[in-house]
Amino acid sequence: MADESNAAPVAAVVATDAEVKAPTAKKRRSRPPQKAASEPAQSKPPAAKRRGYSEQEKSEKLKQIETQVSDGNTLKDAIKSAGISEQTYYHWKGAAKPAAQKGTKGPKPLPAGDELAALVELEEENQRLRKLLAEKLRVENAELRKRLGLD
Repeated sequence: MADESNAAPVAAVVATDAEVKAPTAKKRRSRPPQKAASEPAQSKPPAAKRRGYSEQEKSEKLKQIETQVSDGNTLKDAIKSAGISEQTYYHWKGAAKPAAQKGTKGPKPLPAGDELAALVELEEENQRLRKLLAEKLRVENAELRKRLGLD
C-alpha cells in the first residue's frame, strides 16, 4: 500500500501552485481629471479671417509697395507694411500685367466691325461643316445597312 504520510505535503504543493496560477484581475486605470467647464479649450489661435480687396484697394497697395521699394526699402519689408503676403503680392502683380506684357498667346482683339464680320464668317463655316458631317454619316449608315442586309 501507499504511504499516506507523504500525501499531505503533495497536497500543500498543489495548493500553492493553484494560488500562483490563479488569474489576477487587471488593474483599472483612473480617468484623467476633467477640465473645468468654464474654461474653453484653446488648442490653437483662430486663423486670420480672409479679406477680399476691391480692385482699387489692390492697385493702391501695389503702388504703395512700388513707392517704398523705389525709396530704398526691401520688397519683403514693403509687402509686410502693406499688410499682405508675398504670395498675394505676386498674384495681384501678375493679374495686373497688361496682355501685351504677358505674351502674345491669344489673338489680337479685332475692332467692333471686324468682330461682326468674323462672327458671320465663322457661322457660315460651322454650317458648311455640319452639312459635310451629316452627309458623311448618311453614307456610312447606308453602307452599314447594306452589309447587314437591312435594305
